[in-house]
Amino acid sequence: MFIVSLTYTAPMENVDKLIAAHNEFLNEQYSLGHFQLSGRKEPRTGGVILATVKERAELEQILAQDPFRREKLANYEVTEIVPSKSSRALAFLVEK
Repeated sequence: MFIVSLTYTAPMENVDKLIAAHNEFLNEQYSLGHFQLSGRKEPRTGGVILATVKERAELEQILAQDPFRREKLANYEVTEIVPSKSSRALAFLVEK
């Protein structure tokens, strides 16, 4: 599992122009089961994605499709985690 932290590197007006396309990208990844949670940072400096793909290389291929990355509007920091505890609601994320 991976935590992806996006930090905007472009003016917000540039980011706002691609919000709809970015949301389409997110929706597709949710439908494929790759993403489990996402949202913007507060203050609005970027966003965070919780991804449940198995391999970092696969995640990098997926993230390359994000309009924000294609247009160089954000930096992406990827952190791999191995969940060992969770609430009951998130138990499906814990690796056994």
